[in-house]
Amino acid sequence: MKLLTVTVPCYNSQDYMEKCIESLLPGGDRVEIIIIDDGSVDATGAIADHYAQKYPHIVRVIHQENGGHGEGINQGLRHAAGIYFKVVDSDDVLSEDFPAMLDTLQRCEEQGGVDLFVTNYYYVHTDGVGDRSIRFANALPQNRIFTWRETKPFRIHQLLTIHGCTFRTEVMRKWTNPLPKHVFYEDNLMVCQTLPYVRRMYYRDMDLYRYWIGRPDQSVQREVMMKRSHHQVQVTQACFAACDPDRVHEPQLKKYLRHELFILFGISILYTRLKDTERADEEVAQMWENCRRINEKWARYFEQKTPLRFLCVPGKAGRRFAHLIYRLANRVVRFC
Repeated sequence: MKLLTVTVPCYNSQDYMEKCIESLLPGGDRVEIIIIDDGSVDATGAIADHYAQKYPHIVRVIHQENGGHGEGINQGLRHAAGIYFKVVDSDDVLSEDFPAMLDTLQRCEEQGGVDLFVTNYYYVHTDGVGDRSIRFANALPQNRIFTWRETKPFRIHQLLTIHGCTFRTEVMRKWTNPLPKHVFYEDNLMVCQTLPYVRRMYYRDMDLYRYWIGRPDQSVQREVMMKRSHHQVQVTQACFAACDPDRVHEPQLKKYLRHELFILFGISILYTRLKDTERADEEVAQMWENCRRINEKWARYFEQKTPLRFLCVPGKAGRRFAHLIYRLANRVVRFC
């Protein structure tokens, strides 16, 4: 059995996927690389097949009809043979710390294993401005197995994303539903559907994941996110349902999920309201209504008892405030 499955969803990724795959090969025979060719119409499939032929004991390829990034993750999870599971996007890379990360993961497994292995992720901008590491040293114990009870509060910019998370495969397979097809930003749902099942964790303070930002067509670019804000809203609502506090009994886990949802709601509201239309205001109101149907008490907490209420002020004044908050947030963590 492999120690780790790395799934690489690819759609028309011929220009950058080779750098990604080459960064994974130093993992050697401990790693299984599953490349998902998501209905690409360029040379992605051929490049993937080349690596599978060259490294038959490491690389596997799945060719599928286009189903989106989420379906790529679903397929990787269905076929994973690794004890642990990680997603690496085809335009990103892992650092030279990858073998050391595997060494630590192996030691964790020898001590009974963990449900979540956390590493840092590093924003790398194409223009070289604003590069920074997202670290968790203030919130998580280092270099030992721990539980939620030993965690401390996360700062506003610290999120457990797919970039920093390596989950135990069997824990992810506890999902009730697969990730939705043809929906962007579903990677947030991947995390939120898995965290309620996480008990044992390990954090190593290394910048493992290099998260490249700056391609014009990238899903995190402002104009793209505004256009797809309804996807963000849809995913946030699904995350809200997945993080049902009535099913979570560990106080520190519940506190972290509250933090994660606060950020996701904020992103959804900001990118919806940046469109500067009355229709956008209606979309935000509908989001809250949908969440109240899922869990009224939990929804009203976020809507009325957190700073999100200021982002939801209707009309032009509220939309201007959303623009201001967006500029301030992007200055703190340059995410586009």
